[in-house]
Amino acid sequence: MKIATVLSTLLLSTLPFTTMAANPHAQLPPDLQKAVADFDRAQLHSDAAELQRLLADDYVLYNSQGKVENKADFLRDYAQMQLEPFTVEDETVRYWGDGAVLAGVATLKGVSEGQPFSARLRFSDIWRKRDGRWQVVFTQATRAAP
Repeated sequence: MKIATVLSTLLLSTLPFTTMAANPHAQLPPDLQKAVADFDRAQLHSDAAELQRLLADDYVLYNSQGKVENKADFLRDYAQMQLEPFTVEDETVRYWGDGAVLAGVATLKGVSEGQPFSARLRFSDIWRKRDGRWQVVFTQATRAAP
């Protein structure tokens, strides 16, 4: 279950969007671009304090195994994860005032609970600006075709 949670939520991440020829994040406001980059970094380095800040208290994850998880589940699972850097393909970015959807496909590799894993997932992260700061409020991840 922990691997599924991490795999699902890592997809939230839009990690190396900056390495792509066309940067779909360019349409996002600078404060959201920074929040997305901070979230990616926090996931990659299992930074619990930063993840705590960037996930909304009412955060919900529909993971790749069909389970529904919350912020506490996500933080618990991420504490035990080592993730390799990854890229996001087939990106979709939609922005409207106080909300955004960032989606794509990522192949994730790493170690969870001492076991190596690899998965290709299609994900959608929903961001919302509340009280002047951006947070992830919802993520959905599904296993993607090879």
